[in-house]
Amino acid sequence: MTGATFTVLGLAPPRTRWFGELSAWAMSGVLPIEFVKCISTEELRARLRSGRYHSALVVDAGTSRLDRDVIAAAHESGCAVVIVDDDRQRRDWVALGADASLGRDFDRSDLIAVLEAHARPVDPVDAVIPSGDGPASSAPWEGTLVAVIGRTGSGVSTISAAVAQSYADDARHGQLVLLADLALESDQALLHDAVDVLPGVQELVESHRIGAPTARDVRAGAFAVPHRGYDLLLGLRRSSDWVALRPRSLEAAVRSLCRSYRVVVADCSPELMGERETGSMDLEERNAAARVATSNADVVMAVGTPSLVGVRSLVRQVDALIDHGVDAGRILTVVNRAPRSARARSELTRAVHGLVDGPPREALATPVFVSDRSSIDDVHRSGGRFPAQPGRRLRDAAQALCDRAGALVPDTETYERVAPGSLVTLTVDGE
Repeated sequence: MTGATFTVLGLAPPRTRWFGELSAWAMSGVLPIEFVKCISTEELRARLRSGRYHSALVVDAGTSRLDRDVIAAAHESGCAVVIVDDDRQRRDWVALGADASLGRDFDRSDLIAVLEAHARPVDPVDAVIPSGDGPASSAPWEGTLVAVIGRTGSGVSTISAAVAQSYADDARHGQLVLLADLALESDQALLHDAVDVLPGVQELVESHRIGAPTARDVRAGAFAVPHRGYDLLLGLRRSSDWVALRPRSLEAAVRSLCRSYRVVVADCSPELMGERETGSMDLEERNAAARVATSNADVVMAVGTPSLVGVRSLVRQVDALIDHGVDAGRILTVVNRAPRSARARSELTRAVHGLVDGPPREALATPVFVSDRSSIDDVHRSGGRFPAQPGRRLRDAAQALCDRAGALVPDTETYERVAPGSLVTLTVDGE
């Protein structure tokens, strides 16, 4: 045991045995810790935001509302997280972001070993919070994420489905293409005539709140659209259901989608404002799906129409993406229902690039024009395939931006020369 002092936050259900023992050890001085009891997750969050540095959080696995967001909040304040749980085989807490786990019968030496390995000792009056998040876990391969965003009526949902179909037509992606409906006003279930309304994005996010689903589990939550070749993740059943999408669990869910599919096309709402712009955390959480998707996307397709209001909305959308932190080199502007005249398209290109605010306009790619087609409504009514050419043009333009940024679609298999007859079994990682 060292002479270092640790400031430890504790959280557990009432009458938990180890909780009382830890408090007694701290009070008697047999452990070099200052132990601060919390009676609820709300009190815990308040202490984490208080400005005082804490070495570690020791929390019982049976605590109500213990999930990724609580663990992430502790890490954001520079606090290590130790989960106390006897059934560690059932749930991998380290995969959920915790630094370590202990059984409920742990002794003083076990706790000190964990604190010395993962936490930083502090002076009891130290109030300096270090910057940065907790240790990042190593990530496996991730597929390409394409976010499609634009104002209502610009054709975002149709563009998303057409792009997903085009990616699915490319044999290199091995039929691992997903269309994810992440919009607040979700329309993909209607446009695909989905018979079932669940599972969807709510169930996917909830499964990541206190768990780490496998790639097979993630893919099982999507519906196959065989005639177009992609899978569909249904969106929110009501726009007000965004309150069920906890931010950290949502981020983990989006990462899992990209680790389960070679290409994920996300249909997003246009609003990106958060606490920095409005002072409202509620608004940031309401817009979390679009914020997470665009922040992590390899390519963001900003969709607009050629009308006066449509061009203004497209430019505003590009400015909002750049203000959100999206690199202008990852933004692909798309003019839907565009005129066929080369002169009109040239004028639209000059207007979009001329109106974008500041230096980022130089990094913007040339807009992609999608002509108006009267047959699109018939495609939605019949559930048939979209015309191939527009989707292929958008896919190629998106892939060009990915190639320019080095974000090539990875191979999920590792190839190795083997002798004939030596292959006994074949396994796929992540399953």
